[in-house]
Amino acid sequence: MHDLVIRGGTIVDGTGAPAYCADIAVDSGRISAIGTITAKGREEIDAKDLTVTPGFVDIHTHYDGQATWDQEMGPSAWHGVTTVVMGNCGVGFAPAKPDKHAWLIGLMEGVEDIPGTALAEGMTWNWETFPEYLDALEAMPRTIDVATHVPHGAVRAYVMGERGANNEAPTEHEIAQMSAIVEEGLKAGALGFSTSRTVLHKSIDGQLVPGTTATKEELIGIGRAVARAGHGVFEMASDLKREWDEFGWMGALSQETGLPVTYAMLQSIAKELPWQEQMEETAKWNAKGANIVAQIALRGTGILMAWRGTVHPFKFKPSWVEIENLPWTEQWAKLSDPAFKAKLLSEDNVFPESDVLPLLYAVALGFGLQYGMGEGFDYEPTQQQTIEALAKAAGKPAAEYAYDLMSSGEGTGFIYFPILNYADGNLDFVKGLLERDDTVISLSDGGAHCGTICDAASPTFLLQHWVRDRARGTITLENAIKRQCHDTAKLYGMNDRGVLAPGYLADINLIDLPRLKLGKPWMAFDLPAGGKRLLQRADGYVATIKRGIVTFREGQPTGALPGVLVRGPQGEPALAMAAE
Repeated sequence: MHDLVIRGGTIVDGTGAPAYCADIAVDSGRISAIGTITAKGREEIDAKDLTVTPGFVDIHTHYDGQATWDQEMGPSAWHGVTTVVMGNCGVGFAPAKPDKHAWLIGLMEGVEDIPGTALAEGMTWNWETFPEYLDALEAMPRTIDVATHVPHGAVRAYVMGERGANNEAPTEHEIAQMSAIVEEGLKAGALGFSTSRTVLHKSIDGQLVPGTTATKEELIGIGRAVARAGHGVFEMASDLKREWDEFGWMGALSQETGLPVTYAMLQSIAKELPWQEQMEETAKWNAKGANIVAQIALRGTGILMAWRGTVHPFKFKPSWVEIENLPWTEQWAKLSDPAFKAKLLSEDNVFPESDVLPLLYAVALGFGLQYGMGEGFDYEPTQQQTIEALAKAAGKPAAEYAYDLMSSGEGTGFIYFPILNYADGNLDFVKGLLERDDTVISLSDGGAHCGTICDAASPTFLLQHWVRDRARGTITLENAIKRQCHDTAKLYGMNDRGVLAPGYLADINLIDLPRLKLGKPWMAFDLPAGGKRLLQRADGYVATIKRGIVTFREGQPTGALPGVLVRGPQGEPALAMAAE
């Protein structure tokens, strides 16, 4: 008798091979057989008319704090994700000297828009070194597996103190110290090292993330430490300034060490390197023996703007500033007052001094770039769905239309503002990227940007939009599953998952694909200390299974917590190798 038998589903196995119908047997947390299973299971699931896939592997998240207190791990776990990699973009909470706790929280709050009050209340800080942080993660079971990078910002501050936090240049001795900490973290079980080199990433006090202006000597020195550990991915977010020659040092580091180096590849009018040139450089270096992988997003990366969110078009109006710190009930009373509305709409914006002032102008005045979100919103909206177009059709000024839209549903309306990846007003360029071997699906930012973004739903969007619904051209289901399962897992050396085959972990999704649908986003206040976060659920996930145990049924948790900390690379299963 098997522990679990899944019967009669349409199996999309994660390799890119054509889908087929079969049963799956599970024993001791792994797939034991696929085919016609005659033996019974202690538990059986009828998967007729369902799509059966590996659990999704999300490699770009920021659950570094949440993973220390939250066992459910929503919203990612609600969208078929069974493994996450966190510690991206150079921010995290280890190593951490006791006098740097508040500073690290401020860094994460500023960069990733995670409420500092929630982090301060939620984390116990029962660690200082990176290996101790891994021990703390390992002590708590969850619905999903977690893995992490060693973050540059925390390492720099730990070794260099204020000089490191202020992006001063390290000495050779300090580079050696940082390298030793990174090597120790990798040997203890981290899957990579991360850094940030973009001016968009700042602490809550407006300071650039430590490492933003690091020299290639510092970066390559740390990269060599990753190589000495014997495994690991070097991950980076960057503005890709031409004078930094990012591809030069990334290519040289990868050639020398054999490490995969991965960077956030986004279409942006602000980046000095157009996305086409980024991909050309990637291909050029890979042809010379490097292993550079571009991390791509599945939809426009931007902001969901709302009255209770972090950003909205009226944030810089004097009348809003007067009420922004009031309790919501008092805010809503003001916003519902026609006299207050008229006064606010008549005011000029008062912008702060900022090196991203064009972005602030676009938030406040760019109604031709912002889209009205309604029921069943299509995240590839047309020009006719811009606030500007909708307002014109309604015979209203655009600002008034935006005000009324956010005020709908007693102040729960949203405006979608895709800042990156939507310069063409469509996602056509992403389709080609999804068919390249030098890209990987990423940038969901699960657990982060709590008041502005909810892209942790990306795996659902991949299937709903890119596979099933997209009018401008879809991709195959088999390719989508391979990209979100096998390819993401393999990049980080987790070769025991992402595929449905004997010997692999029984991380499995049962999906009613015709019924799959993203729900409407909402603002919850369920983080520690009442911290806010944008959440989004989905219909159509009949069951999510982790290590052979059902963790979610129809999107609701079962209470099972089979998830663990992934320590280091995971070898390909012996059964699978034997089958080859």
